[in-house]
Amino acid sequence: MILINFSHPITKHHREEIAQLIGRPIGSIIEVKTHFNSEISIAEQMRLLIDSIALTAEEWQTEELLINLPSLSIGAAALLAELHGRCGYFPAVVRWAPIENSLPPQFEAIEIVNLQGIRNQAREKR
Repeated sequence: MILINFSHPITKHHREEIAQLIGRPIGSIIEVKTHFNSEISIAEQMRLLIDSIALTAEEWQTEELLINLPSLSIGAAALLAELHGRCGYFPAVVRWAPIENSLPPQFEAIEIVNLQGIRNQAREKR
């Protein structure tokens, strides 16, 4: 499994939490420096960001991917649209929760969200 991180750094502890949630070690992590520019369309920024990742068209479609989304909601939405176009499905994402009373503020991985599964279930309601 390849974890593609579009957010804050993934610590060793985070890696262990995610490995426990997925039931196996993470194969590799691709760190993507993500910064949004309000003067450029979000769609164009997502295309450029995804183009900067060293995966082939075949790898986008065949590798098992796990995504750590950017915290900016419109960035996350546009990223998912771009990824769906390249992968042909919605990849799974990491859900985080704050750790109470932690200083500095810290988060823990609490769930792997199967977005494609959510989409498939929603299609049954049409």
